Amino acid sequence: MPTIHRSALAAALAAGTLFAVSACGPDGPAGGGGTSAAPPPSSTASPAAGTGGAIGGITLPSGLPTSLLEGLPRTWDDLKKWKFEDWDKWASKHVFNNPVVKDFWDPDKMGDSKPADPAPPVAKPAPATPAPATDDGVTDPEPPVVKAVAVPRPYTKQPSGKVFFSAQGGRGNCSATVITDPQHPGRSNLVWTAGHCVHEGKGGSFYKDLVFVPAYNNSGASSGGKRAPLSELAPLGTWWAEQVTASPQWMVEGGGSGDAANQYDFAVMRVRNQNDTGKSLEETVGSAVPVWFDAPRDQLKVSAVGYPLVKPFDGQELYKCDGGKPTRLSFDAKRPTMLTIGCNMTQGASGGGWFATMPDGRTALVSNTSIGTQEHTTLSGPYLEAVARQALDWISKK
Repeated sequence: MPTIHRSALAAALAAGTLFAVSACGPDGPAGGGGTSAAPPPSSTASPAAGTGGAIGGITLPSGLPTSLLEGLPRTWDDLKKWKFEDWDKWASKHVFNNPVVKDFWDPDKMGDSKPADPAPPVAKPAPATPAPATDDGVTDPEPPVVKAVAVPRPYTKQPSGKVFFSAQGGRGNCSATVITDPQHPGRSNLVWTAGHCVHEGKGGSFYKDLVFVPAYNNSGASSGGKRAPLSELAPLGTWWAEQVTASPQWMVEGGGSGDAANQYDFAVMRVRNQNDTGKSLEETVGSAVPVWFDAPRDQLKVSAVGYPLVKPFDGQELYKCDGGKPTRLSFDAKRPTMLTIGCNMTQGASGGGWFATMPDGRTALVSNTSIGTQEHTTLSGPYLEAVARQALDWISKK
């Protein structure tokens, strides 16, 4: 059967063409705390909803449902000023509904979920001319490719795992990370991944049957083309998403020709165990990492982790790329410039965590895999600042 892909999430770089590294490739067709400024005025339904156009400083794609515009700020800059109440209002207009279907995800469904096809090139990134004293709008030359290495087993005690979901006509998967919950220290049920791993983008909807499987294939029982029982694939259980938030930019613009939406391609999920054990995800896994917002770019040495699926990988092994200091990639100078590292991981790594060491010595998440090159030479992820911080703040308080 044909696979779906994140169409048009591509861009030409000096040495390659970006593709959507999304593991949201079903096996069928797809068809935290911000500033304390006053809440921005919300948009209302307008003719722009169906025909494209603009509300304030937001340029809207054509064909959007009117309901998607409810609760939007007047400009994307205003989104950085949102408080909990503003996020709550937005979320109430875009409800995530994911009823638990007990034992839905079995080894056959997990094994048959497919990666995304490469997306065609659409637009070139911003020029590689640095703006004075800022990273805004800067695209650097491509960094050297880094070969991914297998993460040693066992995967238990690792904060990484896989996300599985149903889309229109098929099933897909991504990578994800257990993060700490500011409101529930030591008892987090929060998972960080890419926006395109939970939501179709551009006026679409959230995916269905969305689950997180920590320490997927921990024992290696399904490696080498072997079939394994669910107890081996999901040794720490299957955790269903009960709340999800993605950036409004991804939900409004993602996919299609929304290259700049990649600069906000992140999502946070709250999950619960299909078989309630009374323990949180963090307690069950034994680890969780904090999110480091506004991390100083010039001090970062980044490692990206994920379950790449396209050859030479098979989606059953956890891999890591030690990418070092990230370079910069931008489609829109008004949005946070993305981080880019050399890495040969393929589709399936989408949503996987990017880690760096904070000044206090703790390992923290600083990004997630969003896009990469068709030649599998680099990966790029969003820079996490005010909007990402507010998203985590909202779902933590909920």
